[in-house]
Amino acid sequence: MSDQPLVRIRGLKKAFGDHVVLDGVDLDVRRGQAVFVIGPSGSGKSTMLRCVNALEPYQGGEIWVNDYLVGAERRGNRWYEATSKVTAARRSGIGMVFQRFNLFPNMTALENVTAGLRMVRKVPRAKADERGMELLARVGLADRAGSYPGQLSGGQQQRVAIARAIAARPDLILFDEPTSALDPELVGEVLEVIRTLAIEGMSMLVVTHEIGFALEVADVVHFIDGGRVVESGPPRDVIRNPQQERTRTFLSRINAESNE
Repeated sequence: MSDQPLVRIRGLKKAFGDHVVLDGVDLDVRRGQAVFVIGPSGSGKSTMLRCVNALEPYQGGEIWVNDYLVGAERRGNRWYEATSKVTAARRSGIGMVFQRFNLFPNMTALENVTAGLRMVRKVPRAKADERGMELLARVGLADRAGSYPGQLSGGQQQRVAIARAIAARPDLILFDEPTSALDPELVGEVLEVIRTLAIEGMSMLVVTHEIGFALEVADVVHFIDGGRVVESGPPRDVIRNPQQERTRTFLSRINAESNE
């Protein structure tokens, strides 16, 4: 791993009107790291991911990805708001997996995986399809290449979405509660794909409520509450031996719910 973080978030602030969602978040992702973010609903976790991927503007602080400032570009010695063309080009180095899959319903699994390669990267169809089939096989869906999203289970759709997110070989992949929309029996198949990517050294920033999975797979865990990072560290420290009362309360509630 490089000493220079792939992602550097410093003092990130985001509000919707008078409602402050992120209030000075600091966070790093180093190359090859699996960084997990946990916390209660409404704590700003998903909004932070959307800011990293330039899907949401932010009002304060800085987000650096691969040495570029998200949302801004330098011209000479001055910074300006990034144009949509510059933002789109930079976003191509970041893959994102959403809660609700976000697949194109009128495209097959293979077409969904290769859409960005063909339409954005202008990769010839034959080469894009070769890459797409390789990735569908990697997530265990080579036999469903011709299926449409409506013909796939939720877990299968999310695996297609993961294949699509890594199709262009991004530097970073963002996971926004990737199992929250799945039936419990389908969660495991998606987590297994994420686990494999982490083992292979994919740089990732994962927002999740799967605490046990974070304990097993994460290199670093951040607990966020009220738009602030309350506690950070190795997963066994944060999850097994939290130092902050807010972290302990949250994890106690999660454990109680899982035992019901």
